[in-house]
Amino acid sequence: MGSKMSKNNNVVLSKLVTNEQHGENSPYFDGWKAYDNDPFHLVNTPNGVIQMGLAENQLPVYKIEEWIKRNPKASICTTEGIESFRRIANFQDYHGLPEFTSGIAKFMEKTRSGRVKFDPKRVVMAGGATGANENLIRCLADPGNAFLVPTPYYPGFNRDLRWRTGVELLPISCNSSNNFKITIEDVKEAYKKAQQTKIKVKGLILTNPSNPLGTVLDRDTLINLLTFTNEHNIHLVCDEIYAGTVFDAPEFVSVAEIINDDKIRINKDLVHIVSSLSKDLGFPGFRVGIVYSFNDDVVNNARKMSSFGLVSAQTQHLLASMLSDDEFIGKFLIENPRRLKERHEKFTGGLEEVGIKCLKSNAGLYCWADLRPMLKEPTLDAELSLWKRIISDANLNVSPGSSFNCPEAGWFRICFANIDDETVEIALSRIQMFVDANNKVNERGLIKNALVKKE
Repeated sequence: MGSKMSKNNNVVLSKLVTNEQHGENSPYFDGWKAYDNDPFHLVNTPNGVIQMGLAENQLPVYKIEEWIKRNPKASICTTEGIESFRRIANFQDYHGLPEFTSGIAKFMEKTRSGRVKFDPKRVVMAGGATGANENLIRCLADPGNAFLVPTPYYPGFNRDLRWRTGVELLPISCNSSNNFKITIEDVKEAYKKAQQTKIKVKGLILTNPSNPLGTVLDRDTLINLLTFTNEHNIHLVCDEIYAGTVFDAPEFVSVAEIINDDKIRINKDLVHIVSSLSKDLGFPGFRVGIVYSFNDDVVNNARKMSSFGLVSAQTQHLLASMLSDDEFIGKFLIENPRRLKERHEKFTGGLEEVGIKCLKSNAGLYCWADLRPMLKEPTLDAELSLWKRIISDANLNVSPGSSFNCPEAGWFRICFANIDDETVEIALSRIQMFVDANNKVNERGLIKNALVKKE
């Protein structure tokens, strides 16, 4: 694609900023625009669009607010914390405050139940998981190289991993026949196809726990995937930003646990983790992303690259104090999963009552809902048509599976942790009315019972 002229002043812009790789025009982001144009508010705009396409964790925020009130010294913008202002406001290099990187390492250990240790010297900060993912990919691959990614996967990967790096993503097709579980056979097949087309595969990217599925990878699967990447001398990147959102069995197993097992012989230089505080603590606005690599060269070079997207020293200072409060973090990591489980059961139970089934999940801030019975036909066009009607008729922004590269039409991700209890009730009521209207008549005027709950 060549350079384009700016609509405003006829200035020729670069090929990078004018290409379509950002993904802003996908249905995933179009739903956000519908919400922005008419946002729901309990009092001011009660008929507005309810945002259920945003994976934010607002359920434990009150605990954070309580801690901040009890610890005013943690902020340099308070009377109690002003004594640290000059030290923190001065220039900080890209290594990060030692107390911050230590706090991050300790928090990563706690969200993995203390079964693995993390070295603060390997913690590389970035501007959110978006910045961490791009930084890591820039270190591992050149333009034109590719990474294998099991579907469905987070739509933002097309922006984070491809847009500015020139790297390609090669989908590994997973489907509902086995609950979208990735198999080593599927990985081998995708890798073989890439080899046949002369595409250089540099690695495999996993999201564990999964976004959008809300499931975790079991130990045996992780071992098989690690063995495969090791045998082919390619990287394994594990996005573990939802590690602290696991609210039910089976337990989350980090790739760090596998490679620290002395019985498993793996080249650690090929293993890397992306972490964040956006989901586990509910801090997406703080833009705290982490690259954690077991490869010294990757750590050193990712740290240099991080100069373009650091975490502010003020944010580091506050979080260092919070993350070092063992009593608070311990209680938080009990309360957060409890509230997520409660909300998950409430919301998926409400969907079940109107005949909508969800993939069984135990993590994340969303559910993977099966709306295939509501499609006029099993096609992408039918899915997008249904999605548009959900937005226009039910005033709900949910995300169609096609935006997650799902190979099957009719699956939708619905987020439930970014709204309060009253809004959940309103959302469930709207869903019920939409389903009832959809079930009443089909194109021929006959009763349609596809989603009527069976006893």
